[in-house]
Amino acid sequence: MFSAPKGVPDYIPPTSAAFLHVRSTLTRAAELAGYGYVELPVFEDTALFARGVGESTDVVSKEMYSFLDRGDRSITLRPEGTAGVMRAVIEHSLDRGSLPVKLFYAGQFFRAEAPQAGRYRQFHQVGIEAIGIDDPALDAEVIAVGDAGFRALGLTGYRLEITSLGDANCRPAYRALLQAFLAKLPLDEPTRQRAELNPLRVLDDKRPEVRELVAEAPLMVDHLCDDCRAHYELVKAYLTELGVKFVENPRMVRGLDYYTKTTFEFVHDGLGAQSGIGGGGRYDGLMAQLGGQELSGVGYGLGVDRALLAAQAEGVLPEFSRVDVIGVPLARPRGPVWSRSPVSCVPPACGRTSSTAAGR
Repeated sequence: MFSAPKGVPDYIPPTSAAFLHVRSTLTRAAELAGYGYVELPVFEDTALFARGVGESTDVVSKEMYSFLDRGDRSITLRPEGTAGVMRAVIEHSLDRGSLPVKLFYAGQFFRAEAPQAGRYRQFHQVGIEAIGIDDPALDAEVIAVGDAGFRALGLTGYRLEITSLGDANCRPAYRALLQAFLAKLPLDEPTRQRAELNPLRVLDDKRPEVRELVAEAPLMVDHLCDDCRAHYELVKAYLTELGVKFVENPRMVRGLDYYTKTTFEFVHDGLGAQSGIGGGGRYDGLMAQLGGQELSGVGYGLGVDRALLAAQAEGVLPEFSRVDVIGVPLARPRGPVWSRSPVSCVPPACGRTSSTAAGR
């Protein structure tokens, strides 16, 4: 007898109806905001993720499903969506037309993580990317679309956390300051090596002993350059105008290296340790890093699996039925049933009922 691979969820009726409802609600928010759909390959060249996501990240160093194909090419099951979208934009010259390019996607992603509630090795995301304009209003729009998707599900028990991670102008000085701080701590050798590659990764360490050591570490938000600070202040002002509630979390570090400036996460405390239900941010240097133009971008990835768990925790899922219309005979037909002419009902004809039937 076979069973599903460890860490890979099955969605079967009736749960599958709820899963489809969550996914379609989140994609509908993107469609209503004017984002066009892009269908991405499930696997890509390994170098795309190594270069785009960052070799110092846990995603690249520990969690990717990579293998050699029959042509001895290194292929990786996609661990996230942004790098693939950016590759498609560059390859198909979408960045050569009107800007910003606004795209959304939905599908499965793969990471070799330790399975637990809400944390799967195959997981589902809905994401959007807005590429080509460095405008804080676009950051606020992207965040507002994600917030609208969760609100359309009926969720209320989540919060939006935001911060700024600076850019190429102010981050190098902060990086040196943070590395000097970390060099004085009694870190284990793997963590020390990580601090050399990308010290921000150490601030993202979930181990209690490491979190205690870095409690007094300098924060990026306190060392922003004037342009990044002005950008961040405008994002917060736009969110306030849009009625999107948020809290600032200056210690936030996302798990991907390409983020710059605005960074955010949607958190639901009803899910336990795996409380993040979605997040994203701006990535100003990613397109050039992947061989394209020097264009900025901002986007998010929302977790369908975790949004489903959040909706179940809040009890906001609607009742699902496999039946839309029930026909009930009001009188026994005269004569043999087989002698009567067959009646076909093809939409939209099904919606036209007689006045007698409609009135009962």
